[in-house]
Amino acid sequence: MQKLILIILVVLIACSKKDKDEEKPGILTLREMSDLATVEYTVTKVIKASDNKTWFKMGDRKILMSCEAHIKAGIDMSGINENSFRITDKNIEVVLPQPKVISVSIPPEGIKTEYEETGVFRDKFKSQDRDALATQAEQHIRKSIDSLGILNQAKINTSMFVTGFLKRLGYENIVIKYNGSFPQNSMQ
Repeated sequence: MQKLILIILVVLIACSKKDKDEEKPGILTLREMSDLATVEYTVTKVIKASDNKTWFKMGDRKILMSCEAHIKAGIDMSGINENSFRITDKNIEVVLPQPKVISVSIPPEGIKTEYEETGVFRDKFKSQDRDALATQAEQHIRKSIDSLGILNQAKINTSMFVTGFLKRLGYENIVIKYNGSFPQNSMQ
């Protein structure tokens, strides 16, 4: 029964990787699982720079840029195996891997110059300057992921998804745990 539940769970919530040489039948194995993204945030970081404090340069040079990043978080489904389930009648306990950041992407069209001012005696900002500012923004966004609560929201969304799925399979008492943590979601 555990294997049947595991196979159904795998088939419904995962993307399969198919070998070019051979097609596998409808049953997927856990080794073929990819990440399950359960939350996506769009974050905008504003970057400002000014180097008019240098005494030997005449005139101001200022720039204001915005940088939009897309952050996806969820769980690694390859961490689930038959030991991840404990089933007793209509009761089930599932142990899932801890959520993780799956991707941080900053598309080039998401980086915009909002304002730029260059004095008469100064050079305009070069593409290398803009790239350095965009890199600085990306680093700041990555550092702020924990404070945004993205991983906590991924845990909540994953628990709701798995709980709903298992309820549809007929389970009445569902407990979701995350690798050694206390129960995240308990439905009775």
